[in-house]
Amino acid sequence: MKNRVFLILLSIVLYSLVSYCETKRSDEETGYVGSSSCRTCHERFYQLWATSHHGKAMQRFSMELAKENLTFDGQPIAVGENKYVAELKDGKGWIIEQGRNRNHKYEMVYVLGGKNIYYFLTPMNKGRLQVLPLAFNVRDKKWYNTTKSMIRHATDIHDEAIDWRESALTFNSSCYSCHVSQLQTNYDLESDCYHTTWKEPGINCETCHGASLKHIELCRNLTKEKLPSDLKIIRTKDFSNQEMNSSCASCHAKMRPLTQSYQPGENFFNHFDLITLEDYDFYPDGRDLGENYTYTLWLMSPCVKFGKLSCIHCHTSSGRFRFNDEPNKSCLPCHKERVGNVEAHSHHKKDSEGAKCIACHMPMTEFAKMKRSDHSMLPPTPATTIAYKSPNACNLCHTKKTAAWADSAVRKWHKVDYQAEKLRLAGLISAARKEDWSKLNEMLDYINNNDHDEIFTTSLIRLLRLCPKQEKWAVIKDALNDPSPLVRSSAAEALEENLTPENVKALISLLNDSLLLVRYKAMRALSRIPKNILEKSEQINLDKAFAEYEKALKVRLDHWISHYNLGNFYLNQQRYNEAIHSYNLSIKLKPDELMPYINVSIVYNRLKQNDKAEAALRKALEIDPQNYAGYLNLGMLLSEMRRRGEAVLAFKKALEVNPSSAKAAYNLAVLYGQEGLLDEAVKYCALATKNDEKEPKYLYSYAFYLQKVGNLNRAIELLKKCIQNFPTYGESYVLLGYLLEKTGKVEDAVQLYVQALNQKKLDYGTREKILAKFKALSK
Repeated sequence: MKNRVFLILLSIVLYSLVSYCETKRSDEETGYVGSSSCRTCHERFYQLWATSHHGKAMQRFSMELAKENLTFDGQPIAVGENKYVAELKDGKGWIIEQGRNRNHKYEMVYVLGGKNIYYFLTPMNKGRLQVLPLAFNVRDKKWYNTTKSMIRHATDIHDEAIDWRESALTFNSSCYSCHVSQLQTNYDLESDCYHTTWKEPGINCETCHGASLKHIELCRNLTKEKLPSDLKIIRTKDFSNQEMNSSCASCHAKMRPLTQSYQPGENFFNHFDLITLEDYDFYPDGRDLGENYTYTLWLMSPCVKFGKLSCIHCHTSSGRFRFNDEPNKSCLPCHKERVGNVEAHSHHKKDSEGAKCIACHMPMTEFAKMKRSDHSMLPPTPATTIAYKSPNACNLCHTKKTAAWADSAVRKWHKVDYQAEKLRLAGLISAARKEDWSKLNEMLDYINNNDHDEIFTTSLIRLLRLCPKQEKWAVIKDALNDPSPLVRSSAAEALEENLTPENVKALISLLNDSLLLVRYKAMRALSRIPKNILEKSEQINLDKAFAEYEKALKVRLDHWISHYNLGNFYLNQQRYNEAIHSYNLSIKLKPDELMPYINVSIVYNRLKQNDKAEAALRKALEIDPQNYAGYLNLGMLLSEMRRRGEAVLAFKKALEVNPSSAKAAYNLAVLYGQEGLLDEAVKYCALATKNDEKEPKYLYSYAFYLQKVGNLNRAIELLKKCIQNFPTYGESYVLLGYLLEKTGKVEDAVQLYVQALNQKKLDYGTREKILAKFKALSK
């Protein structure tokens, strides 16, 4: 697995950032005039901002910056097949590439960060800025391999560092507009070029307060005695806690964008989707593993759930911690008693590090050489360290002690086992990730519980999409009414796989939800249904909704997955030419992603262009020779083209890659049956039935081939089982009746036909066939 951390850190967060042009649009046109215009009236705040990490989120490389903050030791560092060395020469910073085939030098044009790490950007072709392969650790004053540091250390997954030139490290397409202000991507799809502009580097005043031109014009003519109620500026002081938290989360979250821009004060879920614990950048208990930007853990905090905490309680607008000198004051006024009696509560001496509230409730961990505090504010749970190797505050300080030691200590201190619930929930997440459904009832009970945590609930629903058990659907449908937009949206997305008439009605009702995220996921699910099953008014409403959905899909046209998702939408809507165009654009932007090849083959097949469909599938398998979906689709395509021998080989390969595939086994059975190789057909039908007990077609076919080889008693036994488990599967009645008649059990056949005719949901054709059989035996 390539370094998926970076795909999350710089790629799954699908927004836009920088090229290397300052904006040319006029102040009058945009209303944005830059932070320097604020100095006349707000000099003190300007100075606080200018020296903050927000103000310096991105800077031009300069000799002054280099001499004050960097050291150049001339030591080459191996990155892949080449070596790289940082060098200061001719008033500029350079990364020198030393390789077998070529030597090259890359200028450090921009600098990112500075709190933990300095990253460096260099201009590349087509207007791109690329993150250079060496970064500088601020704490130990050393250069290091950028992408190698971002390999996750979890034991159950394997990551490899990606090449620094890959698109995941292209700054324009990967990092959100969280290092510059008033960004315009200006991406041209036809030429695949960026002409990105921004007002100024860093996060300026207008990022949080909006365009200030009208505010400045108004204030020039005002006196303090005549202040109007509307100062033509966004006043964050007037924000509710939810509005403030959403504003900060627009940068401090691992999310996917749904719109082109976010205005401070708007609801986060009207613009973004949030990544939760279904992602391996989190441990099963929710602790940080990769880079997660705070907001997911923040929503797990009991303090935040209480509704009275916003980011600016602890942080200034420039990002500084307000309580550096007395950090425990950050927990006032809500926890006055505990802060006042900190030794008894913390079990640490009053003036020790362990007596600081944030030491236990916001422990600092490190990823990619960046230190970050856990904003869930939950107490230490060494029990989850023992079970899942997630970090806990005790052992982050007591490094020579074991997690078992820490677990024993907290259990002695607390009569109530506060760890039990977190350990239980982590167990549910871990099991769902492994597709272990032995705890399914417990998972469903938790989702049903009104007191559930929205992050754990959302994560479970998203992971349950892998679960084949049918009992999940009623619970997921009920979750459509949850107060949390995250839960509602995840339930809507899951129902894409269970579009019953009742679920379709429920999803249509979500098209009126107040938040775009919920509507978006409902529209995604509804895009798969045929419009002719809807009433006319519903069709009209859905068409309007799809216009909004299509717009959201086009937010990031510089990213392959946007075109892939557009292709899926057009495919579901039977807009086949548009689907092909979108899939091909996806392939153009990311030639080594195989899913666009597989899906475009489906479109070509529907258009009877099977030569192109086959070529697309074979290209996918060239990219990944172990891809199950590629072999399965190729087998079905070759079967349709009557190239049965090749189809058998494709299905066998699919089964080799995925031994639990019922579809591959069933298709092999059908092919062998067509060739008269009935014993092989029986063998593979038995395997299909074993791999998927919920599909009546497999059980019926198993019985069909058994009776073909003369094993009538076993065939009759299986058909009775099929009717018992799937009473509306009509073909089972027909074949069982035939076998009962054939073995002389005519009365049993008559009773069977009566039973079948009492099934109201039998399809018309089967009912007529059975009625004719019944009449013939009743004469």
